Amino acid sequence: MSRVYNFSAGPATLPEAVLQRAQQEMLDWQGSGMSTMEMSHRGKEFVSIAEQATNDLRDLLNVPENYKILFMQGGATGQFAGIPMNLLRGKTQADYFNTGQWSKKAIKEAKNYCEVNLVADSSDNNFTTIADSSEWKFNPEAAYVHYTPNETINGLEFDQIPDTGDVPLIADMSSTILSRPIDVSKFGMIYAGAQKNIGPAGVTVVIVRDDLIGQAADICPTVLDYKALDDADSMPNTPPTYTWYLAGLVFQWLKDEIGGLDKMAEINKRKAGKLYAAIDGSDFYANPVDPKYRSWMNIPFTLANTDLDKPFLAAAKEAGLATLAGHRSVGGMRASIYNAMPEAGVDALIAFMQDFEQRNA
Repeated sequence: MSRVYNFSAGPATLPEAVLQRAQQEMLDWQGSGMSTMEMSHRGKEFVSIAEQATNDLRDLLNVPENYKILFMQGGATGQFAGIPMNLLRGKTQADYFNTGQWSKKAIKEAKNYCEVNLVADSSDNNFTTIADSSEWKFNPEAAYVHYTPNETINGLEFDQIPDTGDVPLIADMSSTILSRPIDVSKFGMIYAGAQKNIGPAGVTVVIVRDDLIGQAADICPTVLDYKALDDADSMPNTPPTYTWYLAGLVFQWLKDEIGGLDKMAEINKRKAGKLYAAIDGSDFYANPVDPKYRSWMNIPFTLANTDLDKPFLAAAKEAGLATLAGHRSVGGMRASIYNAMPEAGVDALIAFMQDFEQRNA
């Protein structure tokens, strides 16, 4: 069976070159006689894999030396609790932007540990736009400011990095990390679940400024304590070794085959631009998001006649275009076009959409 174009929001498609290399190394990693799944995480073979992955990620994102890179478990959801337990540092209040379903989950979890102030709330407009920065309401007593640069479900993306002054800015970049260059120095912490642009599910990347660690609350478990993770080189317990290894292969692919994040950004901008143009150029399809805040990574769209939703999805699957159903909370369609989605996949989707419209308009 030939591979399909997989538009899943996560776990998402992976670069074929990465999968092929993993296949080649499955039984014997570089003459070790072992699969990376079998290696001791304390052995020199896996330690070298972990170090290479860390160094490559630091190079890709140009991470300053005063930031720690941690490979953790528990996904972004684990960090929803880990952030207040690590970063309140004796304070009792934190600022959050509410711009979608993942912001809502982060806010709900944070309320178990602190008082939450909403800087801006997009729920009133069904998460289709973001209030102008002149309307944002920061709390001067906040320990940190948290936001989700890209909302996977609603396809809503910030067009700027919020200026929070001396208050640390925390970003859930699960669905946008590595899609373009970013200035890490503008953040106190960046975190991301792997299963969109980094690799398969199972590892969570945390990039945190070193002055923010070491003051975790007493109730913080070791597996979420950034200082404990840093002291143990991200291995206070057995880490998800195979996922970490595959993430490292993705980092190498971005560096060696793509040519870095500037090149990746060019490709991603072009892919998204094509698909939005196809949607906007038709009365048959529509995208509900304010054009200023449209996501590069997750593009929801609806059909003018919702009775055609199921036939659309069935025909798309038959054409080798998989996992296009929108999230159950919003319906419609959604195309997630992360780094590993080739431009040919976007072209194939556009051609299918145009053909489906001609046959059903």
